Amino acid sequence: MPDDSQDRQQDLISGGHLVAKALKAEGVDVIYTLCGGHIIDIYDGCVDEGIEVVDVRHEQVAAHAADGYARITGKPGCAVVTAGPGTTDAVTGVANAFRAESPMLLIGGQGALTQHKMGSLQDLPHVDMMTPITKFAATVPDTARAADMVSMAFRECYHGAPGPSFLEIPRDVLDAKVPVEKARVPAAGRYRASTRSAGDPEAVERLADLLVHAEKPAILLGSQVWTTRATDAAIELVRTLNVPAYMNGAGRGTLPPGDPHHFQLSRRYAFSNADVIVIVGTPFDFRMGYGKRLSPSATVVQIDLDYRTVGKNRDVDLGIVGDAGLVLKAVTESASGRLNGGAAGRKAWLEELRTAEQTALDRRLPQLRSDASPIHPYRLVSEINDFLTEDSVYIGDGGDIVTFSGQVVQPKSPGHWMDPGPLGTLGVGVPFVLAAKQARPDKEVVALFGDGAFSLTGWDFETLVRYDLPFVGVVGNNSSMNQIRYGQAQKYGLERERVGNTLGDVPYDRFARMLGGYGEEVRDAADIGPALRRARESGLPSLVNVWVDPDAYAPGTMNQTMYK
Repeated sequence: MPDDSQDRQQDLISGGHLVAKALKAEGVDVIYTLCGGHIIDIYDGCVDEGIEVVDVRHEQVAAHAADGYARITGKPGCAVVTAGPGTTDAVTGVANAFRAESPMLLIGGQGALTQHKMGSLQDLPHVDMMTPITKFAATVPDTARAADMVSMAFRECYHGAPGPSFLEIPRDVLDAKVPVEKARVPAAGRYRASTRSAGDPEAVERLADLLVHAEKPAILLGSQVWTTRATDAAIELVRTLNVPAYMNGAGRGTLPPGDPHHFQLSRRYAFSNADVIVIVGTPFDFRMGYGKRLSPSATVVQIDLDYRTVGKNRDVDLGIVGDAGLVLKAVTESASGRLNGGAAGRKAWLEELRTAEQTALDRRLPQLRSDASPIHPYRLVSEINDFLTEDSVYIGDGGDIVTFSGQVVQPKSPGHWMDPGPLGTLGVGVPFVLAAKQARPDKEVVALFGDGAFSLTGWDFETLVRYDLPFVGVVGNNSSMNQIRYGQAQKYGLERERVGNTLGDVPYDRFARMLGGYGEEVRDAADIGPALRRARESGLPSLVNVWVDPDAYAPGTMNQTMYK
């Protein structure tokens, strides 16, 4: 064992131990990592601080897991990777968190400052690479500043809408020891302020007035409703003012299926006919048709944490910058005393939307119940939806197959839906399972993978086995990158639809068993439900390999603007 008696006598502390103390002050209880010589002193510090070190097989997995941890817990996630290829491997995970507004810190190693520009092992300009995809990126220049800069990076994660930060720490800075009294170690809860803003009071009053007098209002509850933990405020508003609610991203599950204000399939109809549309915590990006799918005659209100998002791509009649929960709560309180029967008068509007909802469901019902072989993807996602409980966290990782699920799968509780977000990153599934099951072992985790998506990070299924993290995994297997295949067929014809998008027939059930998990193959639609239940009962990480029809495409895939 190392002799640290001299360090204790002089009260010295290393850079890695200062980093660990700052992580502990932020409430971080786990780091996701792939080992490297540049970063091992952080591990040593984490052991002393009681922070779990979870080692994975690819740095992209570590970064995605940190992103997933932030989403599921509301606390920032942390990944620690070595220099050079370790950091570049994590770029995709950081970029995904950036687009998804997920607060996480990536710490990357770096060659020693004394070897700067000398061609040290794995030396790259990490900060330059990370700056465009983070809210903050910097080098720690001195050991005494290590904890201070970790706290600074976390503070920047919450400037405006949340997002990732990056710190590179040179090896000599990390390994060196300084007198404790020379190091600034920010105290827990005392180095950053609340970022919760209730918005402009005049704008809040105006929104309340618009909703009081609206005849056909509609509201979209986006990811920031979950980010800001605004579930209760959102529910109170839609019920008090009798407003139909649609949900997307992490906002799914805000209202449970069956709630009279929960709508899903009639969104386009509602946004084409509403007179007031309130968009909460979601941008006018490709998922919203860049704002063009909203009625041009409707009064449009946008609420967002980020000033830059409000009114981007589409004009709005009213913009409010603030915390979704505080803003919605204030609007409800302002409107409650002067409803003037407006809420009751919307009964016919809700009935109109419920009719449109049922019409859409009836049109889809034959496919949801199809016994066809190969299995129709709608039947698969319908079986998954029926399988979910109030404690099931649902994770979608794929292209076309997850597009199918977005129209059918309805999480039954808030915060129980996870997908990559607007970057559309494939490969988030296994890392998100890792983070969700670790953070919430009391929850069941159910993940749907496309076969192409699973292959990107699937080897970390072994990590789930190693850490004993059971989940129910389903691979919708069509041996194709089908979302891209459809576009190729549309643009270049059927004779060229199979260029660069066709995969082998991989038995993922055998892959799961090989790594120590549970695996089962399904070719008959009637066997899906029983197979899911057996996977649940196995108590192991599992993969149910379901062979689905490669010639069935989701409407969302066929409607993508890039193929028009």
